[in-house]
Amino acid sequence: MANPMTLRSRAATGAVKAVNTLSRRLGRGAGTVAGGRVGLALDPQLLDRLARARTTIVVSGTNGKTTTTAFVAAGWGAPVATNATGANMPAGHVAALVSSRAERAVLEVDEAWLAEVVRRARPRVVILLNLSRDQLDRANEVRQMAERWRRCCGDPTTTAVVVANANDPLVVFAAEAAASVKWCDVPTAWHGDATSCPKCTQPIAFDESGWRCVCGFARPTNLTTTLGDRLVVDGEAVDLDLAVPGDFNAANAAQAVTALHVVGVATGEAVARVNTVSEVAGRFARRRWRGRTVHLILAKNPAGFAAVLPLVRAGACDLWIAINDQVADGRDPSWLYDVPFEALAGREVSCLGERRLDLATRLDYAGVAARVVDDRATLAHGASPVWLIANYTAFSEWLAASTS
Repeated sequence: MANPMTLRSRAATGAVKAVNTLSRRLGRGAGTVAGGRVGLALDPQLLDRLARARTTIVVSGTNGKTTTTAFVAAGWGAPVATNATGANMPAGHVAALVSSRAERAVLEVDEAWLAEVVRRARPRVVILLNLSRDQLDRANEVRQMAERWRRCCGDPTTTAVVVANANDPLVVFAAEAAASVKWCDVPTAWHGDATSCPKCTQPIAFDESGWRCVCGFARPTNLTTTLGDRLVVDGEAVDLDLAVPGDFNAANAAQAVTALHVVGVATGEAVARVNTVSEVAGRFARRRWRGRTVHLILAKNPAGFAAVLPLVRAGACDLWIAINDQVADGRDPSWLYDVPFEALAGREVSCLGERRLDLATRLDYAGVAARVVDDRATLAHGASPVWLIANYTAFSEWLAASTS
């Protein structure tokens, strides 16, 4: 790999390594952010320089970024630099690129940072998964994000091929401004933030054939990728048999494989490798807690819950849901009233976490039996398995409390 690094950027790279190593040794973190911040302070162009000689794919969206990034990394079939821990802003990207000499990189990117990272990293492909409300206290206007994405895609300096979800109107609004788009027809459970047209504000009509507005804005028809009984990418049909559950993961995998197709990876080979991914940073993992098998699922907003509820609304597994309201979660839990919990009618849910009472109240309105658990030590021992859905910090707590 050609090295475009200046003396200043080499010094900054050394500082990234030193600070992150020290951070890990002192137990102050995973060593993925602190060093990156120091490196960027020493050389503001460090991300540009580190990414310049690599083939890079970036992944953004409200839900599924980490999983899709893992699918791309696995599917590439070669050494890949990636921010696997989910540190998805420039400091985390710098740390990831410093830690690997791989000529390929896949970077998960926070939605608000997409334009900046695209401008600096000059990726070969940008994957746009979805857009919806998230963390209402600081990111409550999804239409503004769609506008920012559209400006990014339409910037004449943006040379990336955009792999975009054709079933999310806000993603289509953003991606249609790009010079080159690969449209993907993939399962999309949530349209609650795109009920009105981003172009004319008239209602968007959704049906089994797609979506459309009276102004002419409609789902693209020139599809590169479709996902039905088989995954079809640019005319080639392959079997997608994922080790992780859910239509939402199949959608993520389809877009990952499409991006890899763009950079020359054979579709069948990419799918075979993607099919082996069994968990991503604890997501979808089977853990043990007090003698019980616990299936961990991360869901953090209405769109995320809408995607995972079909997995858990029936079956013999107990169902626990844990909701916190720490900084990483967002302080405002009113989003719970947009989650379609009515799908759980007939089930009993154990409500955990800092906002367990808010959750139980919402479930009561939905006609779902709710049990408030103030102390998880009171949860029953037993042999029956459990589905546990948790938002960010609650998920981390349960991941730490359980064993593999």
